[in-house]
Amino acid sequence: MGSVSSRPVAGPQAEQHATTVLVRYFAAARAASGTEEEVLQLPPGACVRDAVDELRRQHPAELPRILDAASYLLDGIAVRDLARQVPDGAELDILPPFAGG
Repeated sequence: MGSVSSRPVAGPQAEQHATTVLVRYFAAARAASGTEEEVLQLPPGACVRDAVDELRRQHPAELPRILDAASYLLDGIAVRDLARQVPDGAELDILPPFAGG
């Protein structure tokens, strides 16, 4: 007799789940994107660079210039390596350079 397992089965369905990221814009990034925040759907295993590339595609007029000089926070932690993987449900803050200081 076989037994029934309660463990989830990995398969194509599990691999198709998108990574959802809440992107929040500040200062000039907000002006360039035309919004305070938006939700991105990225492929599983996406990194910060993938998110930034998608933002460039979605907002080609002004935002790419800002993204070139911006700093990024992923769930409140400064991103030093754009290859860092983005967890599902993360918040990505776009912080343009600020004057003064």
